[in-house]
Amino acid sequence: MNSNISRIKKVPLRDLWKDEAKDFTSWLEKNIDYLNEQIGLKISIHEKEKRVGDFFVDLVGEDENGTVIIENQLERTDHDHFGKILTYLTMVGAKTAIWISSEPRDEHVKALEWLNEVTPPDHSFYLIRIEAVRIDDSSPAPLFSVVVGPSEIVKEAGDEKRELAESHYLRKEFWTHLLEKARGKTTLFNNISPRFDHWIGIGGGRSGIAFNFVIYKDHGGCEIYLDRGKGSEKLNKDRFDQLFSHKTEIEKSLADKKIIWERLDLRRSSRIRINIPGIGIRDKENWPKLQDDMIDTMIRMKEIFNPLIRSLKD
Repeated sequence: MNSNISRIKKVPLRDLWKDEAKDFTSWLEKNIDYLNEQIGLKISIHEKEKRVGDFFVDLVGEDENGTVIIENQLERTDHDHFGKILTYLTMVGAKTAIWISSEPRDEHVKALEWLNEVTPPDHSFYLIRIEAVRIDDSSPAPLFSVVVGPSEIVKEAGDEKRELAESHYLRKEFWTHLLEKARGKTTLFNNISPRFDHWIGIGGGRSGIAFNFVIYKDHGGCEIYLDRGKGSEKLNKDRFDQLFSHKTEIEKSLADKKIIWERLDLRRSSRIRINIPGIGIRDKENWPKLQDDMIDTMIRMKEIFNPLIRSLKD
């Protein structure tokens, strides 16, 4: 064993800084390079105990992205400090928030990870663990380590989540407008409500049959969906086959539309659909045209398929 290798010993933080505000915050203001060097930041401190409404931000500084706030806690993280950080961030107009604590709680770790995901790429949230250590009989020294911090991967994941959330609300807006339009043409859809999903539908007059509107990235459409639930594979395929036996007359009645017959032999359900290409969920300026076409197509499908559905043999 190499006798020249020493051990790192932890030192109680209060041995270095008796008072969090008077001692630690004052020390960090003058020694921000300790933090910068250990976690790879470039912060310069401008102000200590900056007043924000009825509160005071421990430290306010700046880095290459803009204003930085630092909140210090030489104890276990708590909700009070978490709330203060969010308040200070908005009041000061900062883009980076740094929370320094001796004992980050799992709940706050997850909260800051989530904030890094959902906020814009130029916003960053750090949760930093502060410890004090010494080697043998050396003077104690601060040790900063990153528990939570932004990363390119996290921000990319956040972008995907934001895009997904945006699509959800776009779909609900799309269905809201479509159903309003539909009320001026038919009563078929009076009892359904807009939703976040890519489809909304009404019953087809038989259990396990639905007439659905669908909307996707680059097209909308109408479909008849056949699925009566668990154990209905044979029934669904039999019903599809009975409707398919009328393919010639159905396609003649809808000669201006391309009907896609999907028996879906590897799945329990079956589907008959008509796509309306060229306009998707993000083409808001063209929604009225797509919605009119979808409503008119669905009305025609109902008129043509209703008598055939009523005559289906189970």
